[in-house]
Amino acid sequence: MTETNEILNQADSDYDGLTLALSKGRILKETLPLLKAAGIELLEDPDKSRKLIFPTSHDKVRVLILRASDVPTYVEHGAADFGVAGKDVLLEYGAKHVYELLDLKIAQCKLMTAGIKGVALPNRRLRIATKYVNVARAYFASQGQQVDIIKLYGSMELAPLVGLGDLIVDVVDTGNTLRANGLEPLDHICDVSSRLIVNQVSYKRKYSLLEPILDSFKQSIGD
Repeated sequence: MTETNEILNQADSDYDGLTLALSKGRILKETLPLLKAAGIELLEDPDKSRKLIFPTSHDKVRVLILRASDVPTYVEHGAADFGVAGKDVLLEYGAKHVYELLDLKIAQCKLMTAGIKGVALPNRRLRIATKYVNVARAYFASQGQQVDIIKLYGSMELAPLVGLGDLIVDVVDTGNTLRANGLEPLDHICDVSSRLIVNQVSYKRKYSLLEPILDSFKQSIGD
């Protein structure tokens, strides 16, 4: 059986439980304790499997593992009933037809501008390298600045070093990566944390399933 067929066999359009969308990495790692407190544990380790759909210890909950930027899309269109997405992703890509119910207070960081330490900005229209195109454009517009946006998908820190951009816009946690590359954080755009989002239709139709999970999450984060 090919991997594609295996994934298709896992999918079930008549599934009557809850489908939760998560992304690998920090969000997944920090969401797992919240799920465990709600009586939900993955039955397989996503880091050791090529599957995209995972059963859990809760017979009415399954988990999709997606790219972070795809989580709001899956929830918006009802392919997932609820999901966990960073505020940076929600700001950048938007999400209609979803409710942003809880700030889970995990995967916390800041969205900031950064540039080469000690180097003054040129007296011309700035070039901003980032994967957060919409956020960057809106931020500089709010400052009354017109800038040229250069979209990158990774290794943002390299852009100022090779003259591709004057500044970057990226998430900053400890700042160690910036410092290691001779950059420094500059302007604070917003604080970022992971949010629980729910499809609007699922919230109404599957509330009886969602309610105990939401209540557990609220207790865990002290809301």
